[in-house]
Amino acid sequence: MFAVRVEETALDIVQDAMLKLSEKYSDKPPQEFPMLFQRILQNTIRDYYRRQKVRSLWTTLLSSLTSGDDDESDPLETLQAHNTINPADTPHGRLEQSQVLAVIGKEIEKLPPRQREAFLMRYWEDMDIAETALAMGCSEGSVKTHCSRATHALATSLKAKGIEL
Repeated sequence: MFAVRVEETALDIVQDAMLKLSEKYSDKPPQEFPMLFQRILQNTIRDYYRRQKVRSLWTTLLSSLTSGDDDESDPLETLQAHNTINPADTPHGRLEQSQVLAVIGKEIEKLPPRQREAFLMRYWEDMDIAETALAMGCSEGSVKTHCSRATHALATSLKAKGIEL
């Protein structure tokens, strides 16, 4: 089983699990609560690690799109290349950067509407699964499915175009 080593995160996970138990299973007999809570807690921990894994992937990918100069910068405004020290300072580098950003924007636009909506809410707006599900009017499972399909589609289409972030 997974262990959450940051105390604040562990407490948040336990709190989320308790809220889920009270919201969804308050009509169950009290003797079922320990087993239900254990299962909900395990699933909440798994969700946390899955979210961290995906967020880490997209943070890494999106960090290559930021200049690092400004905390408020939009990741789609700049792209850092890995081959030279600062290629965006050259006309060729700026052209290449704008072309890559245009491709990424077009690929995001090509996603099916629900996938695009879930992807942008989760990874650009940093909303959690429950908030995204509420905003989209669907289940948390649907949000997870839409996000997974969107990330795989984007990765595949960008790779096919020779873009490796």
